[in-house]
Amino acid sequence: MSVEYVLLVNRNDQPLGTMEKITAHERGELHRAFSVFVFNSEGEMMLQKRASEKYHSGGLWTNTVCSHPKAGEKIKSAAIRRMNEEMGFTCDIEEAFKFIYKSDVGDGLIENEFDHVFIGHSNAQPNPNPEEVEDWKYVPMDWLVKDVEDHPGHYTVWFIIALKKLLKQTTK
Repeated sequence: MSVEYVLLVNRNDQPLGTMEKITAHERGELHRAFSVFVFNSEGEMMLQKRASEKYHSGGLWTNTVCSHPKAGEKIKSAAIRRMNEEMGFTCDIEEAFKFIYKSDVGDGLIENEFDHVFIGHSNAQPNPNPEEVEDWKYVPMDWLVKDVEDHPGHYTVWFIIALKKLLKQTTK
């Protein structure tokens, strides 16, 4: 298995260098990340269930794609690359907002991310990579909001935070 690195950033998203991904999560270092939310023509959101074997948050539902850009890689390009690697399809995406969050994700790991959130639209039937994704589904937004409220433990911490911010943006 190859060693993965993340791009450390300051609170203004300015690069500070790289660090091994697992070390950054053990230390809770702020690093750049992205989250992609894909909607179909019915307005339903595509969710993925993270593979149970993932090193953290395995078996939890989350947004369509989430990951980290490589050093020197444009964030949007990284998001499209990972969409293809994780879900087996791509679509046009646009950056909607950014936020910083820090949260314990279990097993002594801390997510501390400067997260760039992208939105895309597609009716694609993905072909997920089973090493990354255990399941997927399109869900209506009203159902999703209620399910997150009723069963927050079924979802990743960053997804819950980003979803709330997304809902605030779309109801302005």
